[in-house]
This record gives sequence, C-alpha cells and structure tokens, in this order.
Amino acid sequence: MSDIGRRQFITLLGGAAGAWPLAARAQQERMRRIGILMNATAEEPEAQTYVAAFQQGLQEFGWSVGRNLRIDLRWGGGDADRTRRYAAELAALSPDVMVAAGGPVVSAMQQATRTVPIVFAQSIDPVGAGHVASLARPGSNVTGFTQFEYGLSGKWPELLKEIAPGVKRVGVLRDPANPAGIGQWAIIQAAAAASGMEVTPLVVIDPGEIERGVAAFARQPNGGLVVPVSASATRHRDVIIASAARHQLPAVYSYRLFVAAGGLIAYGPELLGQYRRAAGYVDRILKGEKPADLPVQAPTKYETVINLKTAKALGLEIPPLLLARADEVIE
Repeated sequence: MSDIGRRQFITLLGGAAGAWPLAARAQQERMRRIGILMNATAEEPEAQTYVAAFQQGLQEFGWSVGRNLRIDLRWGGGDADRTRRYAAELAALSPDVMVAAGGPVVSAMQQATRTVPIVFAQSIDPVGAGHVASLARPGSNVTGFTQFEYGLSGKWPELLKEIAPGVKRVGVLRDPANPAGIGQWAIIQAAAAASGMEVTPLVVIDPGEIERGVAAFARQPNGGLVVPVSASATRHRDVIIASAARHQLPAVYSYRLFVAAGGLIAYGPELLGQYRRAAGYVDRILKGEKPADLPVQAPTKYETVINLKTAKALGLEIPPLLLARADEVIE
C-alpha cells in the first residue's frame, strides 16, 4: 500500500472509530415513551406523590423526561368509561411501556393492547383477575406488584378490636363489583368471628348509599367499620370518613390516605415504595427484558398510621403497644 493509501486508510479508520461512540450514544439517548394511567383524579395529592415517586425511581436508573424519556399521563378518576377511553388513547400512542395504577386500570389496558408491555404498581389479585397466568411466570405482556396477600384482610377486624375493645358489630363497606372483594370479605368474616364480632356488609357504590348504609348500621350500639380495598372506597373516602365521624364509629382503613383525610387508623402497603419499584421494572423492560419473564412481586413494607385527633374525637385511648408500633402518628 502506498503512503497516500495508507494515510487515507488510517483517516477512514479513525473517523469510523470516532463515529461508533457517537452512534452508541445516539442509540442510548433515543427518546422512549411511557404511558401512565392513574385510577384517581389529578387533584388528589396522594396520587400526585405516587407519580412523583415513580419518576424519581426512573431518574435513579438514568431516565430523564425531555432527554431520553417522554411521559403521557392520564387520570381515570375511578370512572370505568373514562379509564377505558384513556387506556385506548395511551395504547394508540404506541408507547414502549404502559404503567397502571390498580387492577381496573390493568383490565382496561389489556382490552386496549396485548402487545405493549404493562407494569402495574398495585393490584390485589392479578391472577384471579386474569391479568397474569401466575405470580412467578406472568406469561403475558403484564407484570408488576401486588398490594397484599388476602390474609392481610384479617388484620383489619383484629386492629379494630384492639383500638376499640367495645366493638361487637363490624360494618364492612364492600363494592360488589370488585372481584377481589369476595376474598377480602371471607377473611374479614373469619377474623371478626374469631374476635367475637358480628359482620354486616354495607354497599359502597355512591355517596347516598354509603350515608344511608352507615346511618342504618349505627342505630345499634357497639359498632365499628372496616373499609377494605376498592376503587369505590378510595373515590368516596371523604363521604365514608365523614359518616364514620358523624355516627361516632371507629373505622379501620387499608391505606394511609384515609387517615391523612381524617380517618382513625390504617394498615396496608406503603404505596410510594410500590411506585418506585415499578420504575425498576419499567427500566428493565426498556432495556430489553419481557414482562412475561418478570415475576409479580409482593410489597416489601406495610405501615400502620393513626390519627390521634380522630381518636380523641371518638373518645378512644390508643393502647400504648399499638401506638409504639405505629409507623406514623398524625396529630
């Protein structure tokens, strides 16, 4: 090879070598798209903190909105028709991943697409709802994080008896349309009976029905409420909390957000952590893994939250041991 040819070859080789890192960086930094559908309204502060926790989790994995990530966020507000519409709308945008808040949102997303990967941050019974084939091997385009084992439901009547020993009757606010409600109801019944309490189902669908049901239940003495997980209970939590206060009924809830809004006590998963962990699964999917191969995981942390102001209004003295093991006390 002549000197001129040799110099041209070295120049071309050097140019190609310089181009490879640039191409790699361009590939790495290409814009990815995530669709998020929340089962709440944009006005709910707790839901906003969940979205913020998810985005913070993504940032820890190197994903930044505007640089290599675009997020399309929709708020279903617990409305089934709106949720289905937004799920279809997000699927039509051809995102790389869709993120669902809760089982009803997962169902709507699966109706909209069977190919776009879906990660749920919280779901009660993804196997029973048909979202995944099994927890260990989801086997479809869906995976994520459960809220709890059904056995957790037994903790609520036990907690009610602990915080209000005089309770002999338990009103359970149920949503008949909630598929997971059957499992929760069965375990609550068994746990209440073991503590010597009678159980009465109360329907939680619309505000008027809630108020009438709680008022009728409260006509007899020694009552308390258990509010299991359901989209209806979350949507109508202000009505439930106000009704419990009006009729002087101690009530146990499944999430911190109820206690932050004035409810007495809650025991359930720490949801901010669920959304941070969901970001980890989204990162793995964006890097090439398949939802079918990512096992559905259980929560790693549960929290007990007590509202002392509400306890005082109900004339309850919180047992010292219960107070000591509370993760958060609101005064």
